[in-house]
Amino acid sequence: MNDKGGEDPTADFLAEVRPEETPWRTERPPGEEAPERAERPEKWGRAKAAGRAAAAAAPYVQAAALATWIVSGTVGDSGDSGDMGSSGDA
Repeated sequence: MNDKGGEDPTADFLAEVRPEETPWRTERPPGEEAPERAERPEKWGRAKAAGRAAAAAAPYVQAAALATWIVSGTVGDSGDSGDMGSSGDA
């Protein structure tokens, strides 16, 4: 191994870049109950309601997209008679 007076450059680097313990994890002594969570702001109520409505409508939107895709494929095929632009006048 590399013996440079007992120094380990990897351990030194890790010690330098290791983040300090965050205060919100260390301030409360063990056994003490956590404070109650703050109420959620009212501004998110509309966004959550819109998200729930979108989630409820998703299957219908997917079904409509599938139906549209199927109909567009059948309509496109019925209009083409396999001609591909050739006039037959060689």
